Amino acid sequence: MIGLGGWSRLSTCDWPGHLVTTLFCQGCPWRCGYCHNPELLPLTGTGTPIRWERVTDHLRRRRGLLDGVVFSGGEPLIQRGLARAMGQVRSLGFAVGLHTAGAVPARLAALLDEGLVDWVGFDVKAAPGAYARVTGVATASAPAVRSLRLLLDSGVEHQVRTTVDPDSLTDADQDELSRWLESQGVREHVWQRARDPDGSERG
Repeated sequence: MIGLGGWSRLSTCDWPGHLVTTLFCQGCPWRCGYCHNPELLPLTGTGTPIRWERVTDHLRRRRGLLDGVVFSGGEPLIQRGLARAMGQVRSLGFAVGLHTAGAVPARLAALLDEGLVDWVGFDVKAAPGAYARVTGVATASAPAVRSLRLLLDSGVEHQVRTTVDPDSLTDADQDELSRWLESQGVREHVWQRARDPDGSERG
């Protein structure tokens, strides 16, 4: 159904205020220098694939104990089977959260239109002019900007956040991003520090 490179069966931090299981989708089209899950970047992982049936069996046993399921990554929007997977999760009685940077606006629009997502954690990498530098992909800003607008217009509950890596975002970049987000109508924005593999904050 979808390519999974990791699975946290119990999380209290991936959806504020909710007890969830978090699925880490394999693959991401961007190459941010501070990526915390580099093993998820390739479309095909090196470990043993996680079968979707294992996830749904787990959820059936956790009815009444978990609030929902968060699809994280990597970048979940590149998964063609994402909508179907979310639909199955909802049919089992769980709410659905999504972590995304908005790489595929058309797929995000479909998920929002179909009412498959209850909450979105949206990662804004930088102001549009700095996206290429931060993500390593020249065309990254356009889909990200489009996806943010779709989310803001949808009325779906969300959290907009930015990971700050001193090697990627200067103080001036952060100021520019704050001004741009305000111009887009973002009222709440969370800054989070990039971390090294040992868990220590960078910078």
